[in-house]
Amino acid sequence: MEDLVDELIVSAAKRLKGKQRRLFVAEVCGKLCDASPRKAEERFGWGRETVAKGQREQNGEEVVTYTWRCGGRRSEVRNPQLAADIRLIVEPHTQTDPELKTGRLYTNLSAGEVRQALLEKGYAEEQVPSERTLRDILNRMNYRLKRIQKGKPLKKTQDTDAIFANVHAVHADVKDDPQTLEISVDTKAKVSLGEYTLGGKKPNRQPR
Repeated sequence: MEDLVDELIVSAAKRLKGKQRRLFVAEVCGKLCDASPRKAEERFGWGRETVAKGQREQNGEEVVTYTWRCGGRRSEVRNPQLAADIRLIVEPHTQTDPELKTGRLYTNLSAGEVRQALLEKGYAEEQVPSERTLRDILNRMNYRLKRIQKGKPLKKTQDTDAIFANVHAVHADVKDDPQTLEISVDTKAKVSLGEYTLGGKKPNRQPR
């Protein structure tokens, strides 16, 4: 008979959600398990933490539940203001893909720094997702969390000054000479000239 009663109690608990369920299991725990969450866990299979929360709620205490961990709607969907504040924090520290191959955005802020900024903005501790969850939120918002290393200038060699001094001297000598042609070449890009164009083949050459 006791087993049948336990089955009915467990079945009834499954039909309830949220606070109503916690209050129900806490009431059962108080009447059948000597108010011991551990005994309720052993007898009915309920989590002792859930039972303890229900007991605190019975006493009028407001219990905070972390619904973003329970597979519900995502935090940024459930709270659009949170998403807007995250963008305001991250945007000033964001760069686009340097190669312009994707629409990804790269930020040099870590999830922990974003969380701290939200707290400083006035959010309560229980209103801000964990650092791990914030990392997922930022990824879903198309931000990639990695340090961005800016392009480093080329190191100046010992001969740099002498090279440029020579270039300027030659330029000064021939700037008024109509027989001299100046050519500016970008040394970072390879450009084929003259007979080297297209592997030595003439552009207007017709195939046999």
